[in-house]
Amino acid sequence: MSEPDDELYLDAAASDAVPRSVVEAMIPFLTEGYGNPSSVHASGKTAARALDAARASFAADLGAHAGDVIFTSGGTEADNLAVKGIALAQIRRERAARTGSTPSSVSSPAYYPAHRILISAVEHPAIAQSAQWLHDFFDFDVVSIPVDAQAHIDLDTLAREATRGAALACIMMANNEVGTIEPVSRAVRICHAAGVPVHVDAVQAAGTIPVDFRALDADTLAVSGHKFGAPKGLGALLARSRVAIEPMLSGGGQEHGLRSGTQNVAGAVALAVALHQACTGMAERNRSLVSSRDALISAVCNAVPGTNLTGDPVNRLPGHASFTFPNVNGEALLVDLDARGIEVSSGSACAIGRHEAPGTLLAMGMSETEAKSALRFSFREPLHNADIQRIAQALRASMTALHAM
Repeated sequence: MSEPDDELYLDAAASDAVPRSVVEAMIPFLTEGYGNPSSVHASGKTAARALDAARASFAADLGAHAGDVIFTSGGTEADNLAVKGIALAQIRRERAARTGSTPSSVSSPAYYPAHRILISAVEHPAIAQSAQWLHDFFDFDVVSIPVDAQAHIDLDTLAREATRGAALACIMMANNEVGTIEPVSRAVRICHAAGVPVHVDAVQAAGTIPVDFRALDADTLAVSGHKFGAPKGLGALLARSRVAIEPMLSGGGQEHGLRSGTQNVAGAVALAVALHQACTGMAERNRSLVSSRDALISAVCNAVPGTNLTGDPVNRLPGHASFTFPNVNGEALLVDLDARGIEVSSGSACAIGRHEAPGTLLAMGMSETEAKSALRFSFREPLHNADIQRIAQALRASMTALHAM
């Protein structure tokens, strides 16, 4: 097989470079403006002003208040802080109640009625494994809320379980594997009606579709910068003051006492600049993304008979198309496509070295064999028609080479 003239990247989170404008915004705070924002000298005050400006800009683009923002190392840390921190705050409240000294920072007992965590069956491992950690070490019950064949959370089951009480409910805004956008607003209302706080994993959504934290009325919300053009290793948790959270890191009490450690000012600036650029012109860009996404779906299904689109066919992320293919292993197909200059993803990009069937697809009712044939195509910029045809032709050639046609 001849080497391709150029690569076509369809794994956005893994392959898209950080925009030069974002890198340039960081540079002053990696060089002459490298002061510690907690220091009172001139360079420290300069860093503090930059951190405050980044926090305010970042919050505004997510419909939040600056005081809601806790900068983290990424979406995984943000999810861990929310899930574990809220559950451990309940344990602190219970201990305080037993001793008759309830801290003023802890919400009323009625808000945390049970040692249960509700999570959708398609949550990211950062959520699912945090909940399992609470089960293993603190005996929390983890209740998995089922999804339908398009990965929508079952709201009736959620409502039933919420009325039984829970320390927290976790619902992702958009699924990373199949692109389905979840009915998060309805889920939040259901949970709050039962007195259950809600954490939203918006890692796949922020910078891609509109996110309005305060309008959504979620209690906490996780964001990861590399999904919208910031360097990897940057993220944030948005948290309302009404919810008590125990910090996971002990130290100097930075980030409202919830994330100790000297702040990464350059990273916060990059996060704010990248998010603002992603949100600017989002509506127009998404119309073009949807158009090219739908053209890609049509071309792929026509090129390989028996291909199935996974997830919601309409209410899905604009630059996301995911499929299962007949008579083939997804990893083998991915490798063959890579050799033809088409870079895609299979399963969750965070599942390092794993070859088991994606849990999301199994939760949607697929067989293990079907789930293992899955591939995901994701992109931040609209595809050209020539690229779409190249993808379809490469897929057909790969399927033929793997004796799957």
